[in-house]
Amino acid sequence: MKQTRNTMHNSKKLRLLSPLNTALMVLIMAFAFGCGSTSEAVEEMSPVSTMKPITEYSAPSPDPRVGLSPGLFDAAEAIWNLKLVSTSPTPEDFIGAMNTDLAFKDNYAIQGNYNGFIVWDISNPAQPVIVKDFLCPASQSDVSVYGDLLFVSGEGLSGRLDCGTEGVQTAVSDVRLRGIRIFDISDIQNPKYISNVQTCRGSHTHSVLVDPNDDENVYVYISGSAPVRPEDELPGCSNALPSDDPNSALFRIEVIQVPLDDPTKAAIVSSPRIFEDLTAPPTHGPAPEEILALEKARAEGAFIAEFWGQERVVSNRMITPYLEAIMKERNGTEITAADSATLRERLPALIAERFGSNERSNLGPDQCHDITLYPELGIAGGACEGYGILLDISDPVNPVRLDAVADSNFSYWHSATFNNDGTTVIFTDEWGGGTQAKCRATDPYEWGANAIFTIEDGKMKFQSYYKMDAPQTSLENCVAHNGSLIPVPGRDLMVQGWYQGGIVILDFTDPANPVEIAYHDRGPVSPERMETGGSWSIYWYNGTLVNSEIARGLDIFEVIPSDYLTENEIAAAKTVYQDYLNAQGQPKFVWPATPELALAYLDQLERDRQMDLRSIVGLRTGISQAKSLSGSAKTEMLNILADSAEGNVNSSKNSAKVKKLADTLRALATM
Repeated sequence: MKQTRNTMHNSKKLRLLSPLNTALMVLIMAFAFGCGSTSEAVEEMSPVSTMKPITEYSAPSPDPRVGLSPGLFDAAEAIWNLKLVSTSPTPEDFIGAMNTDLAFKDNYAIQGNYNGFIVWDISNPAQPVIVKDFLCPASQSDVSVYGDLLFVSGEGLSGRLDCGTEGVQTAVSDVRLRGIRIFDISDIQNPKYISNVQTCRGSHTHSVLVDPNDDENVYVYISGSAPVRPEDELPGCSNALPSDDPNSALFRIEVIQVPLDDPTKAAIVSSPRIFEDLTAPPTHGPAPEEILALEKARAEGAFIAEFWGQERVVSNRMITPYLEAIMKERNGTEITAADSATLRERLPALIAERFGSNERSNLGPDQCHDITLYPELGIAGGACEGYGILLDISDPVNPVRLDAVADSNFSYWHSATFNNDGTTVIFTDEWGGGTQAKCRATDPYEWGANAIFTIEDGKMKFQSYYKMDAPQTSLENCVAHNGSLIPVPGRDLMVQGWYQGGIVILDFTDPANPVEIAYHDRGPVSPERMETGGSWSIYWYNGTLVNSEIARGLDIFEVIPSDYLTENEIAAAKTVYQDYLNAQGQPKFVWPATPELALAYLDQLERDRQMDLRSIVGLRTGISQAKSLSGSAKTEMLNILADSAEGNVNSSKNSAKVKKLADTLRALATM
């Protein structure tokens, strides 16, 4: 057999090492074959891959998520490519109030709830333990952490400054909390409420920005979606258009600066108008089932009016007072058909008076629902009512809009997730507000889905839609909701909650062709009526997937090897460790150099047919052999492997990944 010069050089290097077995010589021959040998012996030794591209595999059919039997804690379940490690019920004082978002610190998961927040010790994922349930009602108790600080959102009218449970009974009150609460969690089992910052529209959600250039402060971006509170309650609050009042609380977000040496001095430092000059976005009409229901209601004599450009059935709770007022006008004692006819004539004007006229119909959004900050790249994704917005946040106090996109298929832009290198962003559409069934078989695929964009020169370019693949029943609230990246190197994977549509893992490495690769789903909460439940949010945190289940409590999952995800890829993901996590303050993943990282890259190169298979087999064999070596022998072996990987860069269909493989092997050689 003819040897190439490179083979002879590598063989000479190996002779300098301690004696190695025959497998290493086969490895060196494999390197040579990968460089283009065409001998018959090579053809006989050609390996055959057992891996296929993920697009060539199929999910279970028929889909086991369809037709699951209902129940609160005994619903039927379907699971694929995941392991359910534990399910823990909500504590007694929080049952019946919705569980909301999650934040993480050390070995703790902090779960928001409309009655306050719950601190779980998840150091043993199979048996999470509640270490604190803090009763402090607020809507919706969105949570974030930084250091020893916990931030909690409050937006509703009943939240109190003193965390009382009696609510607030008056329209104007000096005890109402609408904004963010700040807690000291240096002793996480005994949180201390230390401060709050009030805002004109409250805080539906918030996002903590850790500026890489500022170690004295953190910043909190506030997204408030409620009506503007009275100026008598909080001075300076105005609901006029900015053209009429430059201090209007509309068409802006709030930026709060939190001094780390004294967080009680947290205060609003700017109110950026990131929506300036945006016009009303295109919208879609009702879904097929909603059109049928509307026509049925019309035929039955229901009162129908236009709300924000769309016809809707007006509830009896609203209609009855109107009819009673008309009856009293004529000094009547009973409501008549004539009163109903009068109301039908007046209803458009009454609705406009109560909910606003078309004065603002041509204007763009006046709020954001959620802003995902990516401080290490200096960008943010704002899901802002009718638009997806890309922001430059390099100056945290003064974010600047780079781009804005609208889409008639989207109803309510809800949240954003970037891929790790910031070249792709996923926006979610919370069509129906999260409490309605929007994953029915008759609902359009593009409505209530994800929209995936690439980011090119500061502009967003649409690539595709993705909606969870299994149709849900009319008893299950279902629509796209919160999730996060899974740190598998070399791929873009996102785990995501879909309320009662369950959870899915989505591969969007090819943003034009996303693929569902894992899921878990339960049957409806109730067999008789719509009851809100399902996954509010699910996030990857230090090797596990933690799910906030609205009605049932806390779930913890593990990803398991499958045709779509190898053991090496999962092991490499688990090498990424975080001290804390706020999904809306997206971290940049950095993978330490490990054999698992190198093997994960090799698995991907084989799966996607991007490198000669003989070279892949040779490198795998070499990495295995290197594990049994030590000292200079191991160093020399890893350098040989790095040389071989670099020799494949030019011939590979993914030279960047092969270069990362070579760099990983070179780094291992220095350890």
